Amino acid sequence: MSDRDRLRDYRGKRDFDRTGEPRGRGASAGDRPRFVVQIHDASTMHFDFRLQVDDVLKSWSVPKGPSADPKDKRLAVPTEDHPLEYEEFEGVIPRGEYGGGTVIVWDHGTYEPLSHDRKGRPVGFAESLERGHATFRLSGSKLRGEYALTRFRSGRDGDGEEAWLLVKRTGGGGRAQGAPDPRRARSATSGRTLAQVASDAAGE
Repeated sequence: MSDRDRLRDYRGKRDFDRTGEPRGRGASAGDRPRFVVQIHDASTMHFDFRLQVDDVLKSWSVPKGPSADPKDKRLAVPTEDHPLEYEEFEGVIPRGEYGGGTVIVWDHGTYEPLSHDRKGRPVGFAESLERGHATFRLSGSKLRGEYALTRFRSGRDGDGEEAWLLVKRTGGGGRAQGAPDPRRARSATSGRTLAQVASDAAGE
């Protein structure tokens, strides 16, 4: 599928004459796949968890944010693919626009795909997501160690919207910070809180 097709839903929901979000013009993929976690103060406060898969960021809305405790199973609802440039987006989406509200980059870094089949053979990350279970090791400033995304509801046959669980793997190594109080959290790139980003935008 072409970049244009992958981002069709993303672009169709946004008026780029009004929002500062990136249109997506084919950013370099880099040597290692990347991830970003953004806090999004929209109609409901939530975390957006995004993993680079090929030339887009596969995205999930995680209401409570990622947890460093393997006992926590965090709901993750898929959203549209985003362009790679979205990893750096921090600012205010205008009210009335899709996803209107303030966004900060809570964490970002690289990840290592770890998915294997039942015989221990490596499985491509995109394929593992299609199958409904993907494991990976995050290397961020706050999130580190092994995590898994598992689909528990397909959204087909009228059984509700597609839904996944994001879980820290037991014994996956790496100390990590769990999701903080979103309103007190600081950006990994600018050090600002949601309120400070909103205030700066209002003063521009």
